[in-house]
Amino acid sequence: MAAPAQAQLHFGVKGGLNLSKVSFSKSDLKGDNKTGWFIGPMAEFTLPIIGIGADVAALYSQTELAAKGYSTDAKLKTIEIPVTLKWTFGLGSMLGAYIAAGPQFGFNIGNKKGFMNYDLKKNNTSFNVGAGVKLIRHLQLGVNYNFALGHTATLYADPNIILDGKPLTQDVKIKNNTWQVSLAYLF
Repeated sequence: MAAPAQAQLHFGVKGGLNLSKVSFSKSDLKGDNKTGWFIGPMAEFTLPIIGIGADVAALYSQTELAAKGYSTDAKLKTIEIPVTLKWTFGLGSMLGAYIAAGPQFGFNIGNKKGFMNYDLKKNNTSFNVGAGVKLIRHLQLGVNYNFALGHTATLYADPNIILDGKPLTQDVKIKNNTWQVSLAYLF
């Protein structure tokens, strides 16, 4: 009995929720959890017999950068391109689970300046690790953690900015790490 070994290519749409927390190079600043969202097209390529494949998407993503105790207008609006290697296992095409990992490339399309005296980088690279389930051939529900490989923004020294009762006398690098919950529909 022969099993078909053709690769499968599916297109779809993915959306979900971001839960971001920034970290600061200056130790007395603490990040605050902020929610955002993302949506965009995706493609998935799978070798069905062994379950290994790749997942690529182009996602519009919006999150907020915030420090505890400080109100900001720092909205990070980006096009995110995650490229993940995926291993799927399970009970045929109706129910399965997957684990995934890979780089993500972000391109800032929003404001580059905002609260206090900061600059958002034009692009950034991060790394995704995650897992999820595949249901009835078309739906995927996933959770992943995206951690920054470099800084996302820089808050520049300014003695007029008072943080925790002290003037800001040195530049502060900002990293944005994000938990994501996603729902995808494949055609």
